[in-house]
Amino acid sequence: MSITRIDHSDFDSESGTGPAAEVRRIAEACDDHDGVITLNEQACLQLKYRGLRDAALWLGDGGFALLHGQILDIAVHPDARGQGVGTALARAALAGAAETEGKVEAWSHGDDPAAGRIAERFGIPKERELRIMARPTSLPLPDVMVPPGVRIRTFTPADEADLLEVNAAAFSHHPEQGHMTHEDFTERTNEAWFDPDGLFLAVPEDASEEPRILGFHWTKVHRDEDPPYGEVYVVAANPKAAGRGLGTVLTNVGLRHLNDAGVDEVILYVDGDNDPAVALYERTGFELRRTEVQYRGPVDTSRL
Repeated sequence: MSITRIDHSDFDSESGTGPAAEVRRIAEACDDHDGVITLNEQACLQLKYRGLRDAALWLGDGGFALLHGQILDIAVHPDARGQGVGTALARAALAGAAETEGKVEAWSHGDDPAAGRIAERFGIPKERELRIMARPTSLPLPDVMVPPGVRIRTFTPADEADLLEVNAAAFSHHPEQGHMTHEDFTERTNEAWFDPDGLFLAVPEDASEEPRILGFHWTKVHRDEDPPYGEVYVVAANPKAAGRGLGTVLTNVGLRHLNDAGVDEVILYVDGDNDPAVALYERTGFELRRTEVQYRGPVDTSRL
């Protein structure tokens, strides 16, 4: 079985041929066959804006493995499955990870048993579960009760530094979201879906008060999907403003915006062990749609 590591200079994300086109071909075939995303937003933005800078890509026999940071994505075309391609790609990528990061985080977006078997083979334990929940926009929403001394407004570019500070504090425990940088933020705001009028901030009525941002709800509308749908993209409450119910307020403000956006459904992603957030979303009418699984741990070179 032939597995080739792609040189960064040979990867052109906009090319209709070569490695980038092959990654798209395999990912699109997997999306259609499995009914779930193959490459999440973080991986897609990595390839689109950064290519193989700080990343590595292996191609072989109808599959690919992408390692960016500690995050490993493996995909095998439906026509090439059951032939050991995924295992061979995992072995190559894990050997690469052992040389640099020393550990990996790998998502199975459909909780695929085959992914679980590969993870077990190489000694990578199951670490997290991510719940994808959904609610129809036809459900009624409660009135928004903004606490005294707080107002809700939308984002301006001058808010970026404060927003990133709140994001880091609110998700300090989170392995991905809490590390959003200026570059990460810029890549997302450059995407066609970004709408500053869909990014809501809770701020003090007195602009001189600190902190300047008490929380935010970043919404997203997937208009390139059929049918289009909305997403509770990020809800974050500043720990310095805890206990004021701003998470609920901001959630409902964003949901009202999405209800008016002409979509029939809104989804969100939430960690399976985040009981308060899950309870909040269930009270708002969200129901479990499916579960994703993350495998995370050090690379055991004796298994390669």
